[in-house]
Amino acid sequence: MRAESNVDPKTVEGFGSEWQSFDHSDDTLSAMTREQIFDAYFGIFPWDMLPAHPVGADLGCGSGRWAALVAPKVGKLYAVDASAMALAVAKNNLTNHSNVEFHHCDVSQLPFPAGSLDFAFSLGVLHHLPDTQRALSDIASRLKPGAPFLVYLYYSMDNRPVWFRSIWVMTDWLRLGISRLPHALKIGSTTALAGLVYWPLARIARLLEKLGLRFEHIPLAFYRDKPFYVLRTDAYDRFSTRLEQRFSKLEIQAMLLRAGFTDIRFSDHEPYWCAVGIRAGG
Repeated sequence: MRAESNVDPKTVEGFGSEWQSFDHSDDTLSAMTREQIFDAYFGIFPWDMLPAHPVGADLGCGSGRWAALVAPKVGKLYAVDASAMALAVAKNNLTNHSNVEFHHCDVSQLPFPAGSLDFAFSLGVLHHLPDTQRALSDIASRLKPGAPFLVYLYYSMDNRPVWFRSIWVMTDWLRLGISRLPHALKIGSTTALAGLVYWPLARIARLLEKLGLRFEHIPLAFYRDKPFYVLRTDAYDRFSTRLEQRFSKLEIQAMLLRAGFTDIRFSDHEPYWCAVGIRAGG
C-alpha cells in the first residue's frame, strides 16, 4: 500500500522552477566555491563510518549540486526528489556519474527496502514539508542500524538576540507575499533583494572580517565570501517558498531522537542547524 504523500504541491512546484532557473551547472560556480559550501554542510559528516562502496541517498536532491560531490566518494547514490522538473536538472548535471540512480518521489514514499541504506543526507528540504517529524522517521526506517544521517533544517534563531529574530519576523511577511507571485516576478524581486540587501550586508561583514573585527552579528554574514550567484539562489530559496518551518536546536535533537537516531551532533558554525544522527541499533 502506497504511503500518503508528505509534500505541499505548491512548494514542490516552486522548487522545480527554482532549479530550472538556478541549475548549478559546472559553469555557474568555481570548483573552490563548490567545495567551500559543501564543507560547510558536510564538515561534520562521519565519512570514516561508511563501509566500502556504501549505498546512500540524497533526499531532496534538487539540482544535484550535493550529489555531484558525494557520488565520487561512494559506491551508489540514489538521487530523490518530489519535483520532476528538479530531477530533470539533476539528471543533466550528473550525466558523468554512472553510480547515481534517480527516483521521482517524496521521502514518505521511498522505494528502498527497510534497513537498506548505509547513509543518507537531506539538506534544506525537510523544513518545507507538512510533517517534518514523519519525514525523519520515514528516512530512519530505510537506514541500516549504525548508518549516519546528515540533515540541515532552518533554525528558529534560537542562538540569536531578540533584535535579530525581530528582523526575521519582518522578512517572513515579505516571504509570504513574494512566494505567491508568478515565477518571473519571484525572480525579479529576489534578485533585487540579493543585490540591495544580501550583497551589501555580506560585503560589510567581509570588510569587518578583513579588519580583524567581529562580523558574526551582521545579518547574512554567512555570504560574506560567496559569489552573487549563490546570493541570488538563496534569496529565491528563502523568499519564494510557500511552506517553511523553523526549529530550534533542541527541537531538532528531540525530533531526531523520536525518529530513532542516537549520537546526535551539531555543527557549531553557519549554516544553522546542520546535524548528524546515527540510526539506532548499530
